[in-house]
Amino acid sequence: MWLLLALVVFLAWYFSSTAGRLDRLHRRVDAGWVSLDRSLMERSSVSAEVAAAMLPEPMTAVIIADAAHGARRADVDDDLERSLAESNLTQVLAAAFDEPEAIAECAEAPGGEDLMADLDSVTRRVELSRRFLNDAVRACGDVRYQWIVRTFRLAGRTPWPHSFEMADSPPEGFGVR
Repeated sequence: MWLLLALVVFLAWYFSSTAGRLDRLHRRVDAGWVSLDRSLMERSSVSAEVAAAMLPEPMTAVIIADAAHGARRADVDDDLERSLAESNLTQVLAAAFDEPEAIAECAEAPGGEDLMADLDSVTRRVELSRRFLNDAVRACGDVRYQWIVRTFRLAGRTPWPHSFEMADSPPEGFGVR
């Protein structure tokens, strides 16, 4: 009798702690999405400011402005469209600022040093935010794949978390990472 009661108490504790862990992981995924969304919006805004300052040159600035506008205009609910637009902005920035000399030249312009520092900072935050999100999604998926979670539906009706894939490497001209 006592053994059965101990088993029931243990199982209740185990299910409760697993469901709590899963809930914390889902909150971590949600926080990752918020952080990534904020970083992507900030990157497109700073990119638009760089383009408005006509850095590094007028033709490149127009291309950067177009890519930044496309990234801002992308539907946030359509992951494929958004990842393509954000990857395009990443590639445009990588092409424009692929050498430290190009960044140094832009930093010499009035207000250019602050813009280049902001762009460097925000491109690094995008990279880190995406890694944080994808790590949280992987950890949540690992727990959701456990047989006990699937059998007893400990995740409830929570949708399956998904990662966000895009090209996010900062331009090489910003230095070694």
